[in-house]
Amino acid sequence: MYLVVLGLALIIMKYMQFGPVAALSWLWVLSPFALAIAWWAWADSSGFTKRRAMEKELQRKQDRIDANRANLGTLSNSRKRK
Repeated sequence: MYLVVLGLALIIMKYMQFGPVAALSWLWVLSPFALAIAWWAWADSSGFTKRRAMEKELQRKQDRIDANRANLGTLSNSRKRK
């Protein structure tokens, strides 16, 4: 996401002829988009994205279970101390 935002900022700066970006080649200005595509391809093919989504879902599930147990007063002492 950061690379896309950087790419958009560089395009705007190049179009407006602002600062040192005006002298850069379009190849350099558009390179953050190529890097973003490479990152997303790697993240999807390596399973990084899926692992992160699964970890987030498991944490939400555990938080919900802990909150329900705390509301019922059945949360074990070892969990309460954390």
